[in-house]
Amino acid sequence: MTVGARDGAPRQRRDARRNRELLLEAAHEVFTEQGLDAPLDVIARRAGVGNATLYRHFPTRAALVDAVFRDSLTGTMDAGERARRAPDAWAGLTAYLEAVFSTLAADRGSNDLMTTHLRGVGSLEAVHEHNRGTVDALLSRLRDEGTVRADVTTEDVLFGLAALGRAVPALTAATTTTSPTDGAAPGAATAAPPDAWRRPLALFLAGLRTAPVAGALPAPALTAAELGEVLRELGPHRTRAGDRAPGA
Repeated sequence: MTVGARDGAPRQRRDARRNRELLLEAAHEVFTEQGLDAPLDVIARRAGVGNATLYRHFPTRAALVDAVFRDSLTGTMDAGERARRAPDAWAGLTAYLEAVFSTLAADRGSNDLMTTHLRGVGSLEAVHEHNRGTVDALLSRLRDEGTVRADVTTEDVLFGLAALGRAVPALTAATTTTSPTDGAAPGAATAAPPDAWRRPLALFLAGLRTAPVAGALPAPALTAAELGEVLRELGPHRTRAGDRAPGA
């Protein structure tokens, strides 16, 4: 056997590991930018490999998604464990949801995962079950305390959070063009605050309580122009990051 033949298998294994790493890095970037429905051939091109290589490592989209997001999903479960141990149930619930929504705002792929259902992703099934258990446990404590309405169910809360969570990427991506009355240079692009989701989340949580809580809402209200941009981003016609013109 020649030296080249002896070296062939280890080199192939090194190349395969490297290709897998490149695919995971590219997939995370593309899913973060475009969501989980991003074309897989875009991921392969960004990784610098062919489609056949992608499918050899990840036969299904679900397998790729599971590999990309497994660690970040574990972080969500850790936040849930901390919330369950919190001495103050309301503080535990709000801190947990703020941690979850921070992730939803930072990563469109994680947002798709957490607010919808994708079959075949084992780690996601565990996170959804853990999330439900966290919300259920905290709501039970809050009902016993008389802090939240007695008729609020876990499913009520999970549905409301999922619906609100779907809007978070649009809130963080929305930009507006200023008019002469906006206080900025006419035609300048402005962005909604990165934590604009805090205000609607606070309003949602306030609706669960048996008594109103005094205090200002977090984050400034959207302007009419910002709301228009958010609604445009929510539409099926929104522009993907990869489709924008250079410099846009």
